[in-house]
Amino acid sequence: MKSFRLYAITGEQFHPGRELLEVMEEAILGGVDIIQLRDKTSSRPELLHKAKALRELTLKHGVAFIVNDHIDIAMEVDADGIHLGQDDVSLLEARKIVGDKIIGISTHALSEAFLAQQNGADYIGVGPVYATRSKVDVVDPVTVSYVREVAQAISIPFVAIGGIKLHNVDEVLDAGATRICAISEIVGSADVKGTCEAFISKLERRG
Repeated sequence: MKSFRLYAITGEQFHPGRELLEVMEEAILGGVDIIQLRDKTSSRPELLHKAKALRELTLKHGVAFIVNDHIDIAMEVDADGIHLGQDDVSLLEARKIVGDKIIGISTHALSEAFLAQQNGADYIGVGPVYATRSKVDVVDPVTVSYVREVAQAISIPFVAIGGIKLHNVDEVLDAGATRICAISEIVGSADVKGTCEAFISKLERRG
């Protein structure tokens, strides 16, 4: 997969009154290079509509588009890949369906990270680093110690996620992360583009 630094996930609950595409386009213009559609509440027709619109947007700007959980929708809109949690369909089963598309796996412990790497994940999510309001079924924070473990032991790309804000991202980068995912800090910002640019600036300072 192409290299990436800043990963944004949709979270419409954090921007009431603002259109999904408007917010995500601002994020892309600010430097986001992967967009993930994560929506646990919409009906399938609504989800498909959003996925088609985001696929068009990401193609327009040349950034990757990932669909969370819904492999069928990812395939229908020709997304670049899917992202799976620990309780979703197995990576090996998903690979049979999606072929060479990107597969990302959420991990919360080094054993899960090693298994994802062994089974051919293209990248892993590492988190939640801090407490987060973006998911209702969230596990306890893994803290930056897990980020440090993964940075030292895992060879595939990883993205740190969970409660990451501009005020604490330096601690995550200090632990060895070179890719960051933020949700509420980005999509809930009054200045989405500026917030993304600030994240990119912090990433670029680390080389």
